[in-house]
Amino acid sequence: MMTRSDSSYSQSLSLFDRASQVIPGGIYGHMSPVLTVPGEFPYYAERAQGAHYWDVDGRRYLDWMCAYGPIVLGYNHSEVEEVASAQQQKGNCFNHPSSVMVELAEELVNRVDFAAWSVFGKNGSDMTTWSLQVAREFTQRKYIVRNTGAYHGTHAWCTPGHAGLIPEDRSTLLEFPWNDIEAFKDLLQRYPNQIAALITGPFHYPAYGDSVMPAEGYFKEIESLCRKQGILIILDDVRGGFRLHRGGSHRIMGFTPDLICFCKAIGNGHPLSAALGRADLKVAASKVFLTGSYWNSAVPMAAALKNLQVLDRIEGVEKMKRIGELLLSGLEQAAKQNGFQVICSGHPTMPFMRFADESHFIRQQRFCSLMATEGVFLHPHHNWFVSCAHTEEDVKETVEKAGRCFGILKN
Repeated sequence: MMTRSDSSYSQSLSLFDRASQVIPGGIYGHMSPVLTVPGEFPYYAERAQGAHYWDVDGRRYLDWMCAYGPIVLGYNHSEVEEVASAQQQKGNCFNHPSSVMVELAEELVNRVDFAAWSVFGKNGSDMTTWSLQVAREFTQRKYIVRNTGAYHGTHAWCTPGHAGLIPEDRSTLLEFPWNDIEAFKDLLQRYPNQIAALITGPFHYPAYGDSVMPAEGYFKEIESLCRKQGILIILDDVRGGFRLHRGGSHRIMGFTPDLICFCKAIGNGHPLSAALGRADLKVAASKVFLTGSYWNSAVPMAAALKNLQVLDRIEGVEKMKRIGELLLSGLEQAAKQNGFQVICSGHPTMPFMRFADESHFIRQQRFCSLMATEGVFLHPHHNWFVSCAHTEEDVKETVEKAGRCFGILKN
């Protein structure tokens, strides 16, 4: 375990002490040690390759978080980095967009079945927030609906935090529980002709809870109700995009959104996000101001274009799904052999596992902490991610080490 007396973590502890002097919280946001188990997980990364990364104290980790999702081909992928480096030699940030922006927009429009246009940003929250404005401009309505407990970014309307907010920030935000069609119908009755859009993920992946897939017929009925009411459907595919399906996660969930937001896996770690929409929303989209000094940067767009091409060539979505299934079945078996029952949830490319007989996550935290000491990074409270760099040998190693950790918990 990482403690202040453990000299093998001296670099991490020294950096964190320095950071605490000049950075609020030392490490903030979703990477804060508070959200894992403080003192028992690595704090700072040094380098990465494939499915592994090394912390500043030299420890190597088999990474099942993939930088919280962006790494889809594997860290430092040679083809992507070669293209990114070539573009960097030409330039990255200009007074104008580059030609690669047009090429990437064409690529995305060609692969997303309902889309006629694309715009770009840097973070998922950029795109989800902007898409709400497009929906309001198009419908001339003010209310937005989301699922209770869903995560859509860090802007005031959706942040999971509490500080710095005022009631007006969420005065036009309505919520209903995931898979609860009757609750959604109730909102439609209470706010007739006032709802601009429903924003939803392809499935429900709350922090500190099991992931939940859509019930049979759920999205089909949601889509029907929205069409009748003139409500736009925004798919937040920031996490699932290009992992569940090459053309958007709606393709396996049985519905068609009006707008879709991508980030994470689009650039294999290069900072980029995108929003795409259907043709009749193009005028509204052109009216909603969208810009940033670095949002037209060419390097991430070149990297994204190559990343998507490689994913298609190697059938990456199918590979990640197979590896994820092997991982979950192996963990279930290792747990059972040690007298534990675990619940595995979510899509295999974005899996999660927890102990079935606890609600406080203490055993879950202990298990993931033990796995970290074994050199395997699993998050105790957040869904995990599979990349194309993960192999069957990586699954075997993870399951073997999980068996040892389950055994320790049993005693």
